[in-house]
Amino acid sequence: MAKNLSTFISSKTKTVEINRENPTVIIGERINPTGRKKLLNSLKEGNYDVVRADALSQIEAGAGILDVNAGVPGVDEEPIMRAMIQALTEVTDTPLCIDTADPISLEAALSIYEGKALINSINGEEEKLESILPLVKEYDAAVIALCMDDDGIPSTPQERFAVAAKMIERAGKLGIGPERIVIDPLALTMGADHNAGRIAIETIELVVAEFGVNVTMGASNISFGMPYRAHINSTFIAMSILAGLTCPITNPLEDEVNLAIQAADLVMGRDDFGMNWIKHYRKRQKKS
Repeated sequence: MAKNLSTFISSKTKTVEINRENPTVIIGERINPTGRKKLLNSLKEGNYDVVRADALSQIEAGAGILDVNAGVPGVDEEPIMRAMIQALTEVTDTPLCIDTADPISLEAALSIYEGKALINSINGEEEKLESILPLVKEYDAAVIALCMDDDGIPSTPQERFAVAAKMIERAGKLGIGPERIVIDPLALTMGADHNAGRIAIETIELVVAEFGVNVTMGASNISFGMPYRAHINSTFIAMSILAGLTCPITNPLEDEVNLAIQAADLVMGRDDFGMNWIKHYRKRQKKS
């Protein structure tokens, strides 16, 4: 079994260490206009109050890193991404995950970000590796690496593992160590393939055993199109934490998911004397 590696993500004044021996780090997913009309409209208007409010509510709920996506259809992404980062740094020192498929927008964001960012994302496609990995190196960032390539999304854990190995190797050739690669095994909807959860979990187990790298997922994808989504998401995240998931991309405002993460950390011995569990229990009691 490979040694558990630490991935460090930081702002100007705060550093988050992601490691399998530490409590799970939640990457808050809500600062993303996809499917969120209120946020989308505010970004089109150049109003960043919703961005600031989303940041603070997610941090209050336990997010350790904030994912930031500026993908507004039909609008130049670069100035919006810059403005979002500036707005966020006005209200919080929580480290950021810069979520964009556009290398120009990504470089603009990295150039003004004061800290060690997490980039979302690369994959095994040659174009992605060639355009994004040099930016990871230049800005000393960490990067999420999705287990897909020019042939699409592999259907077996072994094939996804092979893509992960390829990305880690390619990064290494540029001097980017595996501790800066956060693997995403891809959580696809079980509404389309009932094996999707098992494939993701088995991919995590293979990657962790071989490389010891940290692992993320857009965990809520697993339940898309299914009823009782929160129940599915919370169970899947807890099982994935046992397999080696360290920093899920999820909504910390979903209490059932948050409880599952806290309970999993307690069961895994990552919550000394249950103090984090008790702290959040008392917080919930005050609100009720």
